[in-house]
Amino acid sequence: MGFRLPVIVQAKNTMRRALSTPKSFDVPKGHLAVYVGETERKRYIVPISYLKHPYFQSLLNKAEDEFGFDHPMGGLTIPCTEEDFIDITSSLN
Repeated sequence: MGFRLPVIVQAKNTMRRALSTPKSFDVPKGHLAVYVGETERKRYIVPISYLKHPYFQSLLNKAEDEFGFDHPMGGLTIPCTEEDFIDITSSLN
């Protein structure tokens, strides 16, 4: 399964915006902050290497379908349950 280049470009732009926020000081180089949850959003720090993985790409596609490229939290918002996010990201390690 390939990845969609426009999604990665937009994710990088969103990541730059997220990293320019006041909370950006606690995001290590090579990582990005994402907000996860269906109702209450929780912030997670993930490696940018996840952006190219097909499982994470499916999450990005879901975020694109729901929010387009205007994320209400100012960072990348992924509309899934925290449990699903943890299951997917733990399989990426």
